[in-house]
Amino acid sequence: MSVLALEFEPVSRLTSWKPILLKGTPFAINKVVLLMWLAVILVFFLFRQAGRRAALVPAGVQNVAESIVDFVREGVILQTIGPDGMGFLPLLVTMFCFIFVLNVFEIIPVIQMPVTARMAVPLFMALMVFVLYWYMGIKSQGLGGFLKAACIPPGVPKFMLPLIAFLEFLQLIFIRPFSLAVRLFANLLAGHLLLATFAVLSTALFTSTIIGSAVPGALLVALTGFELLVSVLQAFIFTILTAVYIGGSMHPDH
Repeated sequence: MSVLALEFEPVSRLTSWKPILLKGTPFAINKVVLLMWLAVILVFFLFRQAGRRAALVPAGVQNVAESIVDFVREGVILQTIGPDGMGFLPLLVTMFCFIFVLNVFEIIPVIQMPVTARMAVPLFMALMVFVLYWYMGIKSQGLGGFLKAACIPPGVPKFMLPLIAFLEFLQLIFIRPFSLAVRLFANLLAGHLLLATFAVLSTALFTSTIIGSAVPGALLVALTGFELLVSVLQAFIFTILTAVYIGGSMHPDH
C-alpha cells in the first residue's frame, strides 16, 4: 500500500550549501537564502498592510501587527531596558517577526525547513547583536568604563581578579554571542529531527497497518503543534536576550 506522506528536509541538506539558482557563479543562491528573502517579504508585507488602512479600532492585519508591537514593547523593552529603550522598538519587533517566520517554515507544507537550524543564520544575527551591544556600551560608558563594567564584577577578591577578568572578557567576546546563536540553532534542529523521525515512522507503520501508525501519527500531530510553540518561544528568547544585552550596556549598574 502506498500513501502520501509529508517529506521533511533531510539533515544532510541542513549542512549543505548546494545552490539552486545561479549555479557556478559567485552569486549562487541556495534554499536558505531564498527562504530568508521570503521571510523579509512576509514581514514587510504584514506591517505594510497593517499601516495602509490604519483605523482607530484595529481589526484584521492591523490588530495582529499592533499586538506584536505591544507585546515587544510591554513584554521585552519595558521589562529589560526601560522607557529609554523605546528607540529599539522597530529593531526588536523586526527581529522577533523575522526569527519567528524563519522558525515556522519548519511546519509549513512543501517548505518544511527551519532556516535557523543552519548555524550560519543565528550566528550572523548574534554577531550583529553583539556589535550593537559593544557600540551602545562604548557610547554610554566609554571603552574603559564598558570593559570595566563587563569584565570586573564587584566584590571579587584581588588575588582572583586577573583570572575572573580574563574569563569575563572571553565570555564577552566569544561565549555570549556563541551561546545566543547555539540556543536558537540547537532547539530548531532538534525539533526538526523529531518531526522527521515521527513522520518516517508513521509512514512506515501505515504501509503495514493503519492501527499501528496511530500512536506515532498522533505524536507527529502533537509535535507539530509543539514546534509552533517553540517557534514563538525561541523568537521571543532571542529578542529578549538582545534587549537584556542592550540594557546591560546602557545601564551597567542594573
